Amino acid sequence: MRIYNLFPLLAGPFSQWTPHLRRAAELGFDWIFVNPIQTPGRSGSLYSIKDYFAINPALLDPASSKKPEEQVRAMVNAAEQLELNMMVDLVINHCAYDSPLLQVHPDWFVRENGHIAHPSCEHEGQRVVWEDLAQFDHQGSPDREGLFRHCVAVVEYLCKLGFRGFRCDAAYQLPNDVWRRLIDTVRKNWPDAVFVAETLGCSPEETRQTAEAGFTAIFNSSKWWDFSSDWLLDQYRLTRQVTPSISFPESHDTPRLMEEAQGNVEALKQRYLFAALFSGGVMMPMGYEFGFRRPMHVVETRPEQWETTEVDLSGFIQHLNTVKARYPVFQEDGPVEMMGCENPAVLVLRKQSSKGQGEALLVLNKDPWNRQHFQAEDLYRYVQSRPPLVDVSPEWPLDYLPTPFEFELSPGMGRVLVAEPAMA
Repeated sequence: MRIYNLFPLLAGPFSQWTPHLRRAAELGFDWIFVNPIQTPGRSGSLYSIKDYFAINPALLDPASSKKPEEQVRAMVNAAEQLELNMMVDLVINHCAYDSPLLQVHPDWFVRENGHIAHPSCEHEGQRVVWEDLAQFDHQGSPDREGLFRHCVAVVEYLCKLGFRGFRCDAAYQLPNDVWRRLIDTVRKNWPDAVFVAETLGCSPEETRQTAEAGFTAIFNSSKWWDFSSDWLLDQYRLTRQVTPSISFPESHDTPRLMEEAQGNVEALKQRYLFAALFSGGVMMPMGYEFGFRRPMHVVETRPEQWETTEVDLSGFIQHLNTVKARYPVFQEDGPVEMMGCENPAVLVLRKQSSKGQGEALLVLNKDPWNRQHFQAEDLYRYVQSRPPLVDVSPEWPLDYLPTPFEFELSPGMGRVLVAEPAMA
């Protein structure tokens, strides 16, 4: 899965999405993920849904004669014409505190001190409470069946609008048996439905347990890897045989990498290259290709905040997406191993296919600010495949890989070598 996150509040009304969809297709993405499109509550947050069966007025074209659902379907049809699949956020762990559901079905919610509870979390030693949200009680509700049927109806409503993928927000907050039953129920009518679990903030074991509920894929934490520590590969090994994972260089929940990297474009290229090739799936938010600095905000972002920059990574991203689409080794969570390297500032990562004979070698400059030298007496000692290795790097690919091999890696540069026939 090569996923482009089209952020609704930045894209504006559905009628204005076609240029963004076309750009995503040209970049080589095959899925479009959009954050919640249903009507929000008083806070205005996309993730504070008041009415699950109505469309956010901010995303509608007031001049259109089409009904809200028809405007959504027209957008989905435009995506399908570009051979793009549509994925939407599924937020069923909580709803808006001003949703009518609190009055109609008060027993669907967690209670604290006699009141319907707000969800919360621990952040840097402090308890953070989302007062605009009410937490569903999927575990202990006396009307657990009614709550479950509501969730099924929500998914079916979105399926009828044309969505076939669901990013399951805070998936770990729902019991696994609820997810298994929900996924099985939906797939009786929509067998091609895709469910992806968001597990940000989970422990590795919690992530594995969530993955076992029948999800198509999970999101991993590779964005925060330092290219050296063991934790990412440990987590990867824990989940990869359960379900594939999806990497991302930034998301709507994180600061923009261009801002974090102080305007260093090489850091953006480095992180997208790694995200695209490390795991079976990759996701990138809109604006990353242009080095946007302003973070996406679930309440305040507006189309007028579209940035004009001098950055354009379209060709770089398109090349990597093409490589991912052509070589099956990059489409799965196969065995991955860090190999030794004399230069500690260079990552040498071997990835193998668990489904075929494919194998790849990633040589990455960990340093996005400085050049680093890489030398190998024999590149083939890093791989188990017989020659030849083919250089499919996005920058300065080599027609011939000599033995011994030396290369001066520019800041953040990655060399991508594969020993696998390309798909047609």
